[in-house]
Amino acid sequence: MEKDRRGIQSIEVGGSLLQTLVRHGAPMMLKDLAGEAGMPAAKAHPYLVSFGKLGLIEQDAGSGLYKLGPFALQMGLVALHELDAVKIATERAAALSLDIQQNVALAVWGNHGPTVVRIQECNRVVHINMRTGTVMSLLDSATGKVFAAYLPSRLTEEMIASEMAARQAGIEEQAAFQSALQRVRERGMARAVGYPLPGINAFSVPVFDHAGQLALVMTTLGPAATFASDWNGVIAQRLRSTAADISAQIGYRG
Repeated sequence: MEKDRRGIQSIEVGGSLLQTLVRHGAPMMLKDLAGEAGMPAAKAHPYLVSFGKLGLIEQDAGSGLYKLGPFALQMGLVALHELDAVKIATERAAALSLDIQQNVALAVWGNHGPTVVRIQECNRVVHINMRTGTVMSLLDSATGKVFAAYLPSRLTEEMIASEMAARQAGIEEQAAFQSALQRVRERGMARAVGYPLPGINAFSVPVFDHAGQLALVMTTLGPAATFASDWNGVIAQRLRSTAADISAQIGYRG
């Protein structure tokens, strides 16, 4: 038997006012709020009064501007607390892997650096020397470069310095690495072509949380023969889109 999907229209109409405030991201005058929600101010006002009694909306006594109220903020905090970025990303990684027929890995920042926590394998056999628990290089891997580009330097500088020292990197190589990180930020993506894994290409992108902080890095990788490495190719576009959707789902509003 089909489940009854009927709702209460007045709640949906009033809810558009809340949605408008969330989208706008700042307090609004009644006429602007009502206009963007697609209704006359006279129709919007009774909804705002009721929402005000519930603590969903409050009005500044001096300016008359409407903004989200304390109960709306509490609801948001509870929702954020219940979110599990890795769980959400894992579900999306599975769909992405099937879509592009490449492996997809998720990495978080661990005690030893960028650490792989999930690997979603596609339907075909792809031999890649990467396992859950693998710690990726900050200097060489696409995954590591995204962490180095977006995490606060206080978290990464010691590990970067250690890797640089291990290879006896000079000033020019250090400067080149910083330039590479700037290009990662400009593109919103890092790429590896046949290195550090021979014959394997990869793209990595950041996933941001509600505070605009890096939550995890999503990487897709596969054999160079079947992995198109152009920045605007299908694989890159699908990965960007998936990461953006995950970021939005966990509260990012960038």
